[in-house]
Amino acid sequence: MDPAVSLVIRPASLADAPALAAIYGHHVLNGVGTFEEIPPDADEMVARLKAVQARGLPYLVAEEAGAILAFAYAGPFRLRAAYRYTVEDSVYVAPGHQGRGLGKAVLTQVIAACQPLGLHQIVALIGDSGNAGSVGVHTSLGFRHAGVMAGVGYKAGRWLDVVIMQKALGAGAEGPPEAPGLDLTGR
Repeated sequence: MDPAVSLVIRPASLADAPALAAIYGHHVLNGVGTFEEIPPDADEMVARLKAVQARGLPYLVAEEAGAILAFAYAGPFRLRAAYRYTVEDSVYVAPGHQGRGLGKAVLTQVIAACQPLGLHQIVALIGDSGNAGSVGVHTSLGFRHAGVMAGVGYKAGRWLDVVIMQKALGAGAEGPPEAPGLDLTGR
């Protein structure tokens, strides 16, 4: 990152939805990190943003010189009650800005925001075993390799793996939960 330009990491707002849709849409159409094949529009990104924030979970953007260059968030891992202490992260960087540390910067803040919520695990389900950038960012932030689901997605004319990575939050699985966890009902 250019030290002369200030990177701001802040909560995403509804006004950011067009930028979020543009960044994510690029990855939907040009990558295999996500298994979606039709890019969601800004209205759908608003709905997704609201769903994350309604649970008190972080949805953050990295902004530089007024432009949104990356975003990351934590959402429920699964909606069954026993998963209420586990979240799944997602992180996306605008085209042309990969390799600058933006994804790591915004994901670092998402992890920090999850720590005081009484959560115990954060997982990453990374599309494509060849996604070295995402695997590298997660490894650098203390995620461990937890497995690979081979050939579970088909996109861009090929079968794709999902790399599973995991990071303990707080005490992790060492002892009982100290908080009620996420409310997974009705939202």
